[in-house]
Amino acid sequence: MQFWFARRSEVSIREQLVTQVVLGILSDDLAPGQRLPSTRELARRFHVHPTTVSAGYRQLERERWVEFRRGSGVYVRARKPETSATPALALDQTIARLFRSAQALGVTLPALRSRLQQWLELQPPDHFLLIEPDEELRRILAAEIARAVTFPVESCGPEDCPKTPEGGIPVVLPNRAATVRALLPPGAELLALQLRSVPASLAPYLPAPSSALVGVASRCPEFLKVARAVLQAVGFHPDSLVFRDAREPNWQRGLKQTGAVICDLLTAAELPAGCRALPFSLVSESSIAELQHYEQFVNQPVESS
Repeated sequence: MQFWFARRSEVSIREQLVTQVVLGILSDDLAPGQRLPSTRELARRFHVHPTTVSAGYRQLERERWVEFRRGSGVYVRARKPETSATPALALDQTIARLFRSAQALGVTLPALRSRLQQWLELQPPDHFLLIEPDEELRRILAAEIARAVTFPVESCGPEDCPKTPEGGIPVVLPNRAATVRALLPPGAELLALQLRSVPASLAPYLPAPSSALVGVASRCPEFLKVARAVLQAVGFHPDSLVFRDAREPNWQRGLKQTGAVICDLLTAAELPAGCRALPFSLVSESSIAELQHYEQFVNQPVESS
């Protein structure tokens, strides 16, 4: 079996070695009892540190793919370990078969890479990529979007935003749009979410009863800040509001004594039993409809005339 290592890959050399050996065993490129190259041999041939190779071999031994024979070397075990086929492993096997088939046809690696890139560029998006620097706000927005769409929702901060979000539809809040657009290739699509109107959402509960004790809970400081300003503006007395930062210890204290707790989608699931939760969605209904429409458009097959 021939090994190869990509030095500029995000995947470590050790992980590359382990993956190639496992795929070689599963595809029978490496036969039971076959001796693997020694640590020194692989290190010399590929100019990698012997410790890296040794660590990869030890991992393979722990996972029962290979065995060490004293004074002889590293060998493929007689029996493959009983492992469940994970989606990642199944995908790796498919890719390995593709590369073997390409080799058999005499296709060079650059030609295969170019062809794969063409196919990737032709594929429609398959997930939303939420880009937001505030981690807590990012978690809340991602949960709201995931509840409304069937596409997976991935998220990251601007500093982790890929320059080319392959297969992803970038999504941001309006105040982040200019910053994020500068990170994306020219002409890349970017969906800006609109936030829900707080007063309009609270309209069924207004005017606020003077005796009402209302809780406000969230892990997002911005959520608490906006809630304080808006609730007081629409008539809630400051003394009737109980604010709780869900990141702090014992944040649930006193919430059972409130008539209701205004909170975000994630915090609602963490409220004490018996609390009346009023989850407030940050993303506007129009933006949710836009995300759903975009998803339907992508999933709709092109009709031939």
